[in-house]
Amino acid sequence: MFIARDEKGSLVNALEDKLVKQNYTCPACGGLVRLRKGKNLRTHFAHVSLNQCDFYYENESLEHLENKVALFNWALKNDKAELEYPIPDLKQIADVLVNKQLAIEVQCSPLSSKLLQERSYGYRSLGIQVLWLLGEKLCLKEHLTKLQKDFLYFSNNMGFHLWELDHKKQVLRLKYLLHQDLKGKLHYQLKEFSYGKGNLLEILRSPYQQQTLSTFSVEQDRDICHYIQKQLYYQNPYWMKQQAQAYLRGENLLNLKTQDWYPQVRPIEHGHF
Repeated sequence: MFIARDEKGSLVNALEDKLVKQNYTCPACGGLVRLRKGKNLRTHFAHVSLNQCDFYYENESLEHLENKVALFNWALKNDKAELEYPIPDLKQIADVLVNKQLAIEVQCSPLSSKLLQERSYGYRSLGIQVLWLLGEKLCLKEHLTKLQKDFLYFSNNMGFHLWELDHKKQVLRLKYLLHQDLKGKLHYQLKEFSYGKGNLLEILRSPYQQQTLSTFSVEQDRDICHYIQKQLYYQNPYWMKQQAQAYLRGENLLNLKTQDWYPQVRPIEHGHF
């Protein structure tokens, strides 16, 4: 965190103010926070104990801090932006709040689906839109995890998509037109935006703006029938469910040919893998 109260009760900003050694407190919970600074460490505050704080769930990593600052400075170039904006009614602190309308949340560590839904619903209940931008640990690999599914957004122009942050390369990534093949492997398109270049708010709105629809091609797997046979032999839960549904239709997946599985790459399905 970058905002704290000094011993006089005044708000101070670790990014802007010249700070001296004294007792600082969290502006949300009033608990003691420690001033941290060093040669290779951006000056910030960290709770001595999080036991009494309902606003912060953990002390933030260097990755979280650096991304938060980068997004704040980027948004500030074209819009009104506030860093670590407290929302007492929700017991939440928005990493960056843009124009009082959009909360930008940097998520670098896993959290429960329940907590994610509660925090997202809380913002929307106050008329604030929220965008979750994922750090390195949560970035997409070859397969989509259950938690990553909860971070997906959808637009008619770009289909399923999500946002990622790479503070090492200073790049914001948009992965869109997310599809899975029958083996659960992800396929998507990619756009990258260098930190600080362009209008951040316009970039974040881009999936919903009118544009030429994108397409991409994926080669069909000629051995897909053999793959599905193996999954059924080893009683893969997903494929056993598909077989049960096929039986209800009077079909048997083992009798299908390669062409029967076309297209093999499809939009994200609920409960798929």
